[in-house]
Amino acid sequence: MTLQRLRDFLDQQKVKYVTISHSPAFTAREVAEVAHIPGREMAKTVMVRIDGEMAMVVLPASMKVDFARLLDAMGAQEVELAREREFKDLFPGCDLGAMPPFGNLFGIPTLVAEELTEDEEIAFNAGSLTEVIKLAYGDFERLVKPRVLPFRITV
Repeated sequence: MTLQRLRDFLDQQKVKYVTISHSPAFTAREVAEVAHIPGREMAKTVMVRIDGEMAMVVLPASMKVDFARLLDAMGAQEVELAREREFKDLFPGCDLGAMPPFGNLFGIPTLVAEELTEDEEIAFNAGSLTEVIKLAYGDFERLVKPRVLPFRITV
């Protein structure tokens, strides 16, 4: 999904947002730093396989997925980190690792860390290593309808 497609979608949904351009950054922490966004508001997207099915876990840039707790929360038999080659074709037009946390637009379940629900705003890669979108968390939740993970993610 290109930045323009994402903007068009947000505009159609009448969502107010800000686009932030920045120098190329490759990790969520780097993006937060160069875009001057608090780490707790910068969301990163981690692709996982839950019982063989692809899913998107969205969590603060400063945190890591706790796979044991995710396994338990999902009632799954197996949860593992997805390999880039397994999901790169699922996000046409996106730079690898910069896919926006809108799994609903790609037919992928979206799980969100409880911590992100506590902030008024959320920022995330907009399909590019040089663009971030920031919007109200309530709008994100309304559009994506993510499943909120019922536990706190560990640092």
